Amino acid sequence: MKEEIKAWRHAFKIDPAKSFSESWLADICESGTDAIIVGGSEGITIDNVTECLAAVRRFSVPCVLEVTELEALTPGFDAYFIPVVLNAHNPAFISGLHQQALKAHGQLLETEEVLGEGYCILNRNSSAARRTNADAAMDMDDIVAFSRFSENVLQMPIFYLEYSGTYGNEEVVKKVSETLEHAQLFYGGGIRNSQQAAQMAVWADTVVVGNAIYENKEEALDTVKAVKEANR
Repeated sequence: MKEEIKAWRHAFKIDPAKSFSESWLADICESGTDAIIVGGSEGITIDNVTECLAAVRRFSVPCVLEVTELEALTPGFDAYFIPVVLNAHNPAFISGLHQQALKAHGQLLETEEVLGEGYCILNRNSSAARRTNADAAMDMDDIVAFSRFSENVLQMPIFYLEYSGTYGNEEVVKKVSETLEHAQLFYGGGIRNSQQAAQMAVWADTVVVGNAIYENKEEALDTVKAVKEANR
């Protein structure tokens, strides 16, 4: 699975705390996206994660759990992403929760596909930033330094620029893309149309579209083709 993930160009992120219809989910899963990432910042429970997994499993698209709540860890996903929020001031989101996850669910996480994500949250007004107490007001040099730390020191296979609901700075994404040598660059945040998706796909290895699937599904579906046709 880890090798397959390297080829992902586009992913939809589904929030298990939000309701959805069967037809809506079918459109998302059959859109041609490379993967479904299940994850969110608030209201994540074992029940809604399990329900989301069961619904997505009716389709052939790979399904990954981004682990943000220990109680929501459940077997059956193709892979598990473990976000390490590098710019968090709350140490629980740097190592504390991860140690607790391995303590409580080590057997599960050792036998499944697990990938660490070096995470930078860059929207200070987002729920993710508030929850982790992230320093989202960093300049480009700070962000680039975190990308180097993630790749070279922590040796994380994924570096994730998370603008969480707001469209990010393309120059930052470009600079990080040029800095990383081996890590896969994920971009997420504020993509609401195909033009924005294509712009970020020039620099990011993988573009993640989240809120748009709830706000304007048709526009969100168009991002799949836009990302895959973008020159990288």
